[in-house]
Amino acid sequence: MALCATSYLLVHFAPQAHAHAGIAPAEVANGTTVRAVITIPHGCDGLATDTVVVDLPEGFVNAKPMVKPGWQIATETGAYAKTYDDHGTPVTEGVLRVTWSGGALPDDQFDEFVVRGALQGFETETALPFTVTQHCGDEAIAWEEIAEAGTDPHSLERPAPVITVKPASGADAHAHHGGHGNHAAVVTAGDLEITGAFTRATLPGAPVGGGFLTITNTGAEDDRLIGASAAFAGEAQLHEMAVENDVMKMRELPDGIPVPAGEAVTLEPGGLHMMFMGLKEPLVEGTEVPVTLTFEKAGTVEVTLAVAAPGADAHGEHNH
Repeated sequence: MALCATSYLLVHFAPQAHAHAGIAPAEVANGTTVRAVITIPHGCDGLATDTVVVDLPEGFVNAKPMVKPGWQIATETGAYAKTYDDHGTPVTEGVLRVTWSGGALPDDQFDEFVVRGALQGFETETALPFTVTQHCGDEAIAWEEIAEAGTDPHSLERPAPVITVKPASGADAHAHHGGHGNHAAVVTAGDLEITGAFTRATLPGAPVGGGFLTITNTGAEDDRLIGASAAFAGEAQLHEMAVENDVMKMRELPDGIPVPAGEAVTLEPGGLHMMFMGLKEPLVEGTEVPVTLTFEKAGTVEVTLAVAAPGADAHGEHNH
């Protein structure tokens, strides 16, 4: 469905709010795949938010919205201004707008809306705005103002949330989670490339933790992640999050996780992931922990997970 202009004939824009719509991560490298997490901090002057519309910028390609229980999702597609790459396949069109509707976010609460996509085509540092409009019945707030170069975005009344995209170099060009440091390097096992490995910090006494990374199969044969183990946990399992009857549920994948030839599979919060059961000690932010992965064809390989902040979506992130 081609993207067309939307007319808000009955919408009156609400007065300035105390907190702006936000987005995380704030900074990523060109060529990475990210989960853009849009935060809606309040309603419209006391009214509950029932619809959130996000217009995706050029260069944010292959976008997919994350399922949100209690909300309906609609996407609008259209042509890109440039041609992009999807693992060797030219891509000329994709999702340009995502709408979550039918929910009820009270004015005194906040919530997050997630879109996953790849950042491509940025040869210089670029501030990439995501225009966000939240509707509360006939009222609305449009977070759409874009700061000019050298202008403080905090001076704007309704600034659009912005991700700063930086040119990738070296190992960062292979990282799928926008991380920094040694963990941006690729760990290989046969034809498999493993990047962006991280876990989240846990509180003392927490029984479980999660593990996240991206596996890219550069070969011509399918493979499968069939197991994981970690010395810091009693057991490591492969899990997925799935929505059943509008309820998010987690289930173990005893048959493992397929890694098709020529494709990338991402283990991430809210989706496929490793679950570390029976933690023997807390996972401390800023440290590293080793995990052993076992693949059906590529065999066994050790990967180091960076311990990020408790709510991080990538190993280079801190608390927002």
